[in-house]
Amino acid sequence: MITRVGADTGGTFTDLVAEDGSITKVLSTPEDPGLAVGEGLAVLGAESPRLLAHGTTVATNALLERRGAVVTLITNEGFGDLIEIARQDRPSLYDPDVDRPVPLVDRHHRLEVRGRLDHHGAELEPLELSTLGELPSDTEAVAVCLLHADVDPRHEKLVAAELRSRGYDVTCSHEVSPEFREYERTVTTVANAYLRPACRDYLRNLSGLAGEVLVMTSAGGLIEVEAAAELPVSLLLSGPAGGVRAAAAIAAANGFPDAISFDMGGTSTDVCLIRGGLPEPAAGRDVGGFPIRMPSFDIHTIGAGGGSVAAIDPGGALTVGPRSAGAVPGPACYGRGGSLPTVTDANLVAGRIPAEVEFPSLGRLDTGAAREALDRAGVTAEGVLAVVDVNMEAALRAVSVERGVDPRGLALVAFGGAGPLHACALADALGMKAVVVPARAGVLSAVGLLCAPPQRDLVRSWVGPVEGPELDSARRELAEAALDRLGGTGRVETFVDCRYGGQSHEITVDSPAAFHHEHRMRNGYSRPDWPVEVVAIRARAQRPSPLRPEELPPTDRQGGEGPMVISEPDCTIWLPRGWRARPGSAGALVLERTGVTERTGGTQ
Repeated sequence: MITRVGADTGGTFTDLVAEDGSITKVLSTPEDPGLAVGEGLAVLGAESPRLLAHGTTVATNALLERRGAVVTLITNEGFGDLIEIARQDRPSLYDPDVDRPVPLVDRHHRLEVRGRLDHHGAELEPLELSTLGELPSDTEAVAVCLLHADVDPRHEKLVAAELRSRGYDVTCSHEVSPEFREYERTVTTVANAYLRPACRDYLRNLSGLAGEVLVMTSAGGLIEVEAAAELPVSLLLSGPAGGVRAAAAIAAANGFPDAISFDMGGTSTDVCLIRGGLPEPAAGRDVGGFPIRMPSFDIHTIGAGGGSVAAIDPGGALTVGPRSAGAVPGPACYGRGGSLPTVTDANLVAGRIPAEVEFPSLGRLDTGAAREALDRAGVTAEGVLAVVDVNMEAALRAVSVERGVDPRGLALVAFGGAGPLHACALADALGMKAVVVPARAGVLSAVGLLCAPPQRDLVRSWVGPVEGPELDSARRELAEAALDRLGGTGRVETFVDCRYGGQSHEITVDSPAAFHHEHRMRNGYSRPDWPVEVVAIRARAQRPSPLRPEELPPTDRQGGEGPMVISEPDCTIWLPRGWRARPGSAGALVLERTGVTERTGGTQ
């Protein structure tokens, strides 16, 4: 009997894995993602498992597609336009067409209240709730973000109590992102309020599919569905985080503690640096142009997947992505009404996907339709594959070379339905030492969900001494709070965000004493004689997972010499000339160079 299932909802497919190793892959249902999860459970024969560990794109899609609630923002007098003024950085300085994302709160939904605290939490001006006034009649959710509430939330609590007494759904910044930097804290709080109604409804409906539903956060841990519904902004990298966690475990089991995870699905590609067997963490990520300050894995995402559409732009250049054919109608070869050429069509025409294989939910792919779509667009399969490889190579460089990490010392962990088709070409381009293709690579994100630990991450701003009993006491208090959120049992770790005085960016380290070494590793220099500041404290409480990825039942996989195609139920592996595959640990295939390769044209 199946009691535990991991379910990952992607843009094209929804993948499910059970603890007995059985898998299924069904087409996603964007109009109601829960329908595909229910269908997959039925196919697995696990209609009502004891536990469902879920990775969802509902929050991400709602944010990117602007399908959230009508939010009213409450902030301090004179700060109503903070969310629009934003920062003075110019991330796309040389792009004449770039536009900042439109704020999630319209101007007439930004209300100001009189009252002020200073940066130490001392009251400069008493809060006057009488200045709050009536909220717009179409308000569906409220975000409260007052100055320095990360240090002292008393004014926010009073405003929230007043609004809740009026029946509003209120999100407070000190509950969502209690960190300094007013703009980022405001955006994160607004995003949570914006997403909460839709995500709450979805997750509550999902609860009926299993005895217990846990949801993956961007930081790679599972939380209760009720907590996820209250903090949907923590789910924006939910699905990819599961794959990264499993990739790190499989890479380490095969002797590669330093690696890059490469997850190429139907719609996008997600990459993440893994060092010492652990995914690289981040204090926050930009999602849709919005700076979201939530603990997460440092995942870099681009619009390149099996469903990415190839086209000729007005200048005559071949482009691939970010537009995707999605699950409906999908690539031309699916035979579901799609007519635009995609990366999957190109791989099929190039012979990298066997035309005679029957795929779950799809049957046999239509090579003729794929070729017609490519010809109609005036592109070749080889050209499409070359362009998408270049796009993904840039993503891999972004998490390695651009951060001072030499990719030649790393392995590439390839997964997702399309990842193993492109892995060897990318490893050649960067000179990486090997490629690891985990067992069940096409559904590895679901494997990561199945094997993820229950986890809680907390953060708070710190204004005080860099060392000494005050900091130690604050770390203990935050650790106890994280452990309490987890139910009182588990292992807890604390970290500090440090920087040199005058810097505007931080590095998360175990202690201030470790900061100089980590700064030198990341940036190439350190200044031991410069003062160090601590600006935030972090705590992570975690219980062990009952199952590790390498403990799933083994799969029967054979190696071989390229060129060859290795077809599996959940993915296809393309092994070019000059590469060989050998069985590794935990059911993985390890791909290594044997000499001359198609990409390099020379010996390695």
